[in-house]
Amino acid sequence: MSAHSAKFRLVLSMVIYGTIGLFVRSISLPTSLIANFRGAVGAIFLLLVLYLQKEKLDFKAIRANLKILIPVGIVMGFNWMLLFEAYRYTTVAVATVFYYLAPVVVMLVSPLILKEKLTLRRCIFVLIALVGMVFTSGVIQSGGGGNWDARGVLLASGAAVMYACIVLLTKFTRNIRSYDITIVELGISAIVLLPYNLLTVDFSPVSIDGMGIFMLAILCVVHTGVAYWLYFGSIAALPAQTSALLSYIDPVVAILLSALLLHEPMDALCAIGAVLVLGSTVLSEMLPHKKTK
Repeated sequence: MSAHSAKFRLVLSMVIYGTIGLFVRSISLPTSLIANFRGAVGAIFLLLVLYLQKEKLDFKAIRANLKILIPVGIVMGFNWMLLFEAYRYTTVAVATVFYYLAPVVVMLVSPLILKEKLTLRRCIFVLIALVGMVFTSGVIQSGGGGNWDARGVLLASGAAVMYACIVLLTKFTRNIRSYDITIVELGISAIVLLPYNLLTVDFSPVSIDGMGIFMLAILCVVHTGVAYWLYFGSIAALPAQTSALLSYIDPVVAILLSALLLHEPMDALCAIGAVLVLGSTVLSEMLPHKKTK
């Protein structure tokens, strides 16, 4: 896969992720239960796609990469769990800011783990994107986000570390299709989330209507099966620092869509933040890189 194709796939996956909030609003289920359905149904959907294409899972490639695939699947499950728990103790704005420290973690750790060169230009663009993320989150406008419960901050920070681990670990997969990676990861994450839901969710009041089922189906198929297939295929082919920077597109798309379609408030600082994030990602890829001799 070429670098341009991988970047397009990653940006497309981030745009799809950014629309998740529009669909989740119509699903009257606990978020952790939604995530469990996403993992299970997303994996089943991709298996069905393979079957219709008269292809099979490449078990040889899966076995060769199993020592990476199993940890990534487990980490993905814990990533979701930590983020869900963070929302219980702090605001979405605060949790989002700390969760999107993940790209900074990737940027700082990639030279040590992946031996990628950490350039000053890349650092500047990631930091600009991080500042833009703070602006768009609404933390500053709300006078600090309202609820800075230490447990929520720690949980969101833990989720950020899990997110960074997913990006870094996936870089070590070799000679395996994105279909195989995604099916295994989603399946493992669903297994990890199952005991969490059984222990924490009160199922007695849980109900869902026809529209909710329709939205859940789209969420499982498009936002999970298709989006994660695009995501894992792209980050395996791109430098971790590029993946980290482009991941900021996700929350900005979410905020812009909430303002345009749901008519949620968006002030000047949010708009400036969106410009900073999108501008830093675009310029990072458009400006010519120095050639190393």
